[in-house]
Amino acid sequence: MNRRTLTIRSSATAFTEAAALLTSYSTAQAADPYGALSPPAMAQPRMFELRLGVYAHDPVSPEKGSADFNGEVLFDAFPSDRSSLWGALVPRFHIGGTAGFAGKTSQVYGGLTWTWDVTQKVFVEAGFGGAAHNGKTALIVPAGFNAMGCGWGFHEQASLGYRLSDAWSIMATVEHTSNSGLCKQNRGLTNVGLRLGYAF
Repeated sequence: MNRRTLTIRSSATAFTEAAALLTSYSTAQAADPYGALSPPAMAQPRMFELRLGVYAHDPVSPEKGSADFNGEVLFDAFPSDRSSLWGALVPRFHIGGTAGFAGKTSQVYGGLTWTWDVTQKVFVEAGFGGAAHNGKTALIVPAGFNAMGCGWGFHEQASLGYRLSDAWSIMATVEHTSNSGLCKQNRGLTNVGLRLGYAF
């Protein structure tokens, strides 16, 4: 066997190996067009979340000394990865209410909630929207009540949460409602407490 024959056989072997490698790569690309850059599969998105909790009713105001029940539903219209910057910018719609146990100011509210996953377990949230309440709106209000100014207000809330499982979570929340000085009185209302959430 001369040198030329060895060269031809070596070239044929190399060509065969290259063709096999190319075929293997093409098959893998067909199964996963992004290759190694393919993002990890997201968990099945949950479209709704129910939250229930108990708040201390404005503990530094004339209405202090009682408790509230809070209920809220979130609608995830655009499911996204909350750990990413883009995902943190996509809000969820929320609607809820806070009812006082002692006949003080109660309210219903709605708006948008932004969630950011700090880790797989820990998350932070911010919410903004509007509220309607049954608080006192006169210039002079009875003792033990906040001077709310008008029957509506802007509603903001913030939460620090921890996921107990894929569905259950617990969070510490503060909510605030006021008219931002657009009415003659603006004592506002600030409640703080704990809530339990279930996503389904």
